[in-house]
Amino acid sequence: MNRPEKVNNGEFIHSELTHRIIGAAFAVHNALGCGFLEKVYENALCRELQLAGLTVETQKSFTVSYRGSDVGLYMADLVVNGTVILEVKALDQLADPHRAQLLNYLRISGLRVGLLLNFGTTKMQYERLIC
Repeated sequence: MNRPEKVNNGEFIHSELTHRIIGAAFAVHNALGCGFLEKVYENALCRELQLAGLTVETQKSFTVSYRGSDVGLYMADLVVNGTVILEVKALDQLADPHRAQLLNYLRISGLRVGLLLNFGTTKMQYERLIC
């Protein structure tokens, strides 16, 4: 379920980290603009996050299980500091299937926070999802 979850001090879970990630995404979008493939933005964002001193795993795999059997693998675009999944898009607009995709990735990974980042428009778009 996508709902805000707060820690004891009233802050959202991983708020400082997600703020830093969103800032890095804006830096990438400001430098590159829109019009490239997702992989270009993913690579640039990975570099920007590393320069910011964050740990970034690219194409991290998570196993999808169904009724006790492994039925596939999901490859997360980026996982930052082992806690936040980033799903990078380069689309005209974000839609419910993209949100559902990220929520499913959060469920199978066991992580709770994800960012959906869209570089495909003239203004960078982002959504923060919680599972």
